[in-house]
Amino acid sequence: MESQQHKGPATRVLNTPEAASYLKLRTPTLETWRSRGGGPRFSKLGSRVVYRIEDLDAFLEAGSRTSTSDRAAA
Repeated sequence: MESQQHKGPATRVLNTPEAASYLKLRTPTLETWRSRGGGPRFSKLGSRVVYRIEDLDAFLEAGSRTSTSDRAAA
């Protein structure tokens, strides 16, 4: 009997401490952003909070600047 395999691309998720490390932030900073808004997108899996790497990368890209005088995109 053949086993069923997922055919789509694998989406890797990180928990809060892993996501904070990925972004080079402290875990409490990410937790504060999650409760107040302004941080990267996240998902809830039951009681677990997870972050998709694609969303963390998009968050970093959205904050990308070429100069300190650049303004954030609205």
